[in-house]
Amino acid sequence: MRHNLLPNGRYQGRYEVRGNQIFYWDDTGFTADGTFIDDVLHHGGMILYRAN
Repeated sequence: MRHNLLPNGRYQGRYEVRGNQIFYWDDTGFTADGTFIDDVLHHGGMILYRAN
């Protein structure tokens, strides 16, 4: 899986980073959130690492 988060806050919806938390709102109305711990995103039971 890949999350392509664009610098303008869009993907197919929008996202907002507040401190170490991220909040998503997609164009269908779905919402989600996650927490960054040591630059690793913990989201919905998944651990997502930054692509190299």
